[in-house]
Amino acid sequence: MSFKEIIVLGAGAIGSTFGALLSRRNNVTLIGRKMHVDVINKSGLFLSGGISGRFLVRAKTVIDEIPVDTLIILTTKAHDAASAVAQIKPLLREDTVMLILQNGLGIKDTVEKVVDDKTEVVRGLVTSAAEFFEPGKISSWQGETILESTRTSERIAGIFCEAGLKTIISSEMQEEIWNKLVVNCVLNPLTAILQVRNKNILLDSLREIRHGIVRECINVGKAEGICFQSNLEECVDRKIARYTNFSSMYQDIMKQKKTEIDFLNGKIVELGKKHGIPTHINAFLVGLIKFLEKRENEA
Repeated sequence: MSFKEIIVLGAGAIGSTFGALLSRRNNVTLIGRKMHVDVINKSGLFLSGGISGRFLVRAKTVIDEIPVDTLIILTTKAHDAASAVAQIKPLLREDTVMLILQNGLGIKDTVEKVVDDKTEVVRGLVTSAAEFFEPGKISSWQGETILESTRTSERIAGIFCEAGLKTIISSEMQEEIWNKLVVNCVLNPLTAILQVRNKNILLDSLREIRHGIVRECINVGKAEGICFQSNLEECVDRKIARYTNFSSMYQDIMKQKKTEIDFLNGKIVELGKKHGIPTHINAFLVGLIKFLEKRENEA
């Protein structure tokens, strides 16, 4: 059932969490930044939150080989996905499986263009949350992983469930992707701009802004052939109420890093222009996040 090797390419908050939990029953290697890697190799990886403990997992800064029967879990930022995969393309094998877990639209298409049918690419979504503010230490909140239905999805799901990562397989992956996108389009930019934890954006004063974002996403999604549940605005609010962490976009802004705004609200704006649908609120948020990225990088 298990793969002979699991490589987590992009050991940030989510990648480190998944790698740590999977390492209890699998051969796992984390690929991350040098400071994080050095601390993990010296002292171990510490998780706190939903699951707490010290995990002795291998960590490296680069992939120099891909063994037979390897699962690569791609958890880099969306804008780094293509370059990260391109660097390891010569090492990919026919029996390599790549699971991509980034937020946003168009990630699988981007990765598949790079690998060029050399290996299987599986789309996944993560509803778990995690924070990474210090090398070697991750705070996490358990959610679930959703996998598209492919020939290896059941194998991946079995390995994940054994590791304590609740996982389901969906036959309606496009709808799942869009529903997660809508939540992220509300949650990420608002928390990054206001510098608050996720559930703190549920103030009544922000209700019209939150629901306006959702309505624009629905209008664009319907033009793309996506069906949404009724009362999606209230559903999004209920989901956000469960998240007490700082969003990934907030963390990126705090660390003066490029965000995934182009793959979230930016995609809504792009598709809105394609279909002639107004997306004024999403465009406004994209502009504010771009300003914060530039300001933080020039500080």
